[in-house]
Amino acid sequence: MTKPLRITLAQLNLLVGDIAGNLDKHLLAIEQAENTASHIIVFSELSLTGYSPEDLLLRKDFLHESENALNILINKLKNKNIYCLVGHPHHAESGLYNACSLLYQGTIITQCHKQYLPNYGVFDEKRYFKSGNNTCVTKIHGVPVGIIICEDVWHTSPIQQAKANGAELMLIPNASPFEQNKHERRLTILSRQAKAHHLPCAYINQIGGQDDILFDGGSMVVNAEGILAVSAGFFKETLLTMDFHPTTQLITPIGEYTSEAACEKASRHKAQLIYDALVLAVRDYLHKNHFQGVYIGVSGGIDSALTVAIALDALGKDNVRAVLMPSRYTTAISTDDSLELIKNANIHHTIISIEQTYQALLESLMPHFEDKTPDVTEENMQARCRAIILMALANKHNYLVLTTGNRSELAVGYCTLYGDMAGGYAILKDIPKTLVYELAYYRNQCSPLIPERTLQRAPTAELKPDQKDEDTLPPYPILDDILARYLNHGESITTIVSKGFDRETVLKVMNLIRKNEYKRHQSPPGPHINHKAFNRDWRYPITNGFKR
Repeated sequence: MTKPLRITLAQLNLLVGDIAGNLDKHLLAIEQAENTASHIIVFSELSLTGYSPEDLLLRKDFLHESENALNILINKLKNKNIYCLVGHPHHAESGLYNACSLLYQGTIITQCHKQYLPNYGVFDEKRYFKSGNNTCVTKIHGVPVGIIICEDVWHTSPIQQAKANGAELMLIPNASPFEQNKHERRLTILSRQAKAHHLPCAYINQIGGQDDILFDGGSMVVNAEGILAVSAGFFKETLLTMDFHPTTQLITPIGEYTSEAACEKASRHKAQLIYDALVLAVRDYLHKNHFQGVYIGVSGGIDSALTVAIALDALGKDNVRAVLMPSRYTTAISTDDSLELIKNANIHHTIISIEQTYQALLESLMPHFEDKTPDVTEENMQARCRAIILMALANKHNYLVLTTGNRSELAVGYCTLYGDMAGGYAILKDIPKTLVYELAYYRNQCSPLIPERTLQRAPTAELKPDQKDEDTLPPYPILDDILARYLNHGESITTIVSKGFDRETVLKVMNLIRKNEYKRHQSPPGPHINHKAFNRDWRYPITNGFKR
């Protein structure tokens, strides 16, 4: 009977451009894999550079440093009895390739180039890379192993080529960003490919936040019957080790991972998965960009409460500071709820009224507002007073301002440019208002934090007397349904109306989306959660005459 092939999948949190730091992580993981007697360790797509380097790939010095790191890794493996599959850019006379190299005892055994380059959503690979034209199959301790990269597994021909060339196992390095239901789609395609070709598939992904995209991990192995055999879980660094038995094609997990655990980890509740994603996004954005902590404007509303909860779980109470900025329209209930949240979170807070600043602005502008009745202008001025306070505090302490606006508000422009939109990171940018409530209820199930009254009160901006969001917008369940149909699924106005929505309401929402494009172009980055997020997924022109 052929001896099993022991494989380690390295699910790591990598930093784009930190080639030396990423190399150190590779070397440590290799050492740990050696301790488990692994025959091969597999890293994620472009693991040496991090994904995606974007226009760093156009710099010769960046490519040179990446090549040097690969050579260092090759030399470090000279006296080691372990194969290493590592991702990196490869510059050849014919162009630049998204490559992975199989290294063993000081040599490159084989090098594979990505064949299908994604150029949709958050991906822009055709800007940088040329397509490869072959699938690699090589023997590792006598076992023929096929190697393809990320997008290649979503197409039939690469894995067909591997099977035709005798592969008995597929290794698939990935850099697959998180979004809702993405893991289920990955598992479906892996299962389909594995079953169709009777080939076990080992899928390796990274974790971590990178600007407005987020990697969730979810590294896993699907057996030849298309059944999930083992999973590394989500949003944590880990080395997943298993034995592949060539004769029987069985996958045997090593250590804490079992098939039962794999199924449990792969089916986590939607709210838990998204909440964990946001926590990691805040932590990585703050730490990777070297900020000391965060300031959050706390209003007594659900959005700022959820933002505090996420920041608390990401950074710890000592790195989160709340600021209450009451005005003439702030109710006692809002102040009380804000203080209860702060007490529950046990975070530092300060209270700075905007009234004096706001009044001074009104007096300065009064001669220029003659014969004009108060309107949204005065409301926006209050939001901008608060932005000045938050940004000044953050500047002085090398902190980051977390904005608290959600996807529903950003979609229809129910937010103030240079006001509540001002900040360094928009953690709820891709979270619809209805999902904000789901996440808040989920967080309170973990431990009570957000005041019950905050969960029950009607949303209000409190920028004028007795203001409610629904004075201006449709009820959020209706608004979010319309937005999901239009933004995520591309349904037309006619189609949406045919589903039972009031035509005037739909037209109003469509007009608000279109006229507020300029605001979204100036919003801070925030983590990608939806299929159509307001970043690289949504590229509509500001100047746009198409109104249908």
